[in-house]
Amino acid sequence: MENEFIYWPHPTPIGIRVEEVSGMESKSGNLWREMALQIYCENGRDGYRDTGHFPNGAPFLFGMPTRISVTHTGHLLAVASLPKTPEADLAKFNTRTALGIDAEPLSREQVLKVRDRFLSEDEKKMVDENCLEANIVAWTAKEALYKAALTEGLDLRNGIIIDSLPAIDRKMNLPGAPAPVIGKARIMIPEEHLMELYSYESDGYCVTIAYSPKCAKFSRRL
Repeated sequence: MENEFIYWPHPTPIGIRVEEVSGMESKSGNLWREMALQIYCENGRDGYRDTGHFPNGAPFLFGMPTRISVTHTGHLLAVASLPKTPEADLAKFNTRTALGIDAEPLSREQVLKVRDRFLSEDEKKMVDENCLEANIVAWTAKEALYKAALTEGLDLRNGIIIDSLPAIDRKMNLPGAPAPVIGKARIMIPEEHLMELYSYESDGYCVTIAYSPKCAKFSRRL
């Protein structure tokens, strides 16, 4: 069964590790997600790792002081992680551990129909209503920022503010690839916290990572 999945751990240019699981097209929905998550757990660097959830819904690894964020859409599961931060309470927002990840198929046209629900009036001027890719990036950015905020009920339109969109990185880690275009954002919980956005393409999906510029990062490729 495991051979029908593809597991891929890789670093990103921003110093945040991402692990992806894809494949097993014969399964879907919650069953696929649970199976893919099992593959992720079985591929821990130091053996099997077990996941749980804080009361606010944020995921964590049992026994490991490491911030993780998880996204699942279609046949892609992606988990972003930061280095160990034993000094931080992972159940609460902290600029040292602020991290969120979200993914969406680049072909998902339904996002255009709901842009009024997640974009403010100023953001709608910035995100062309006729550009599907820009709206996909904006949607995944809002979702990733929501996860990073660790605040249930935060208003997507007014509590999360995108100041500039990232450009989708399609040459991640390739030799000679230009530096990625990083987006800028703010979350209000209730005070303002500056955040950064990084997006890349993975097999037809847009994956966006939201993180604090002050968060812990990996200093070398893993």
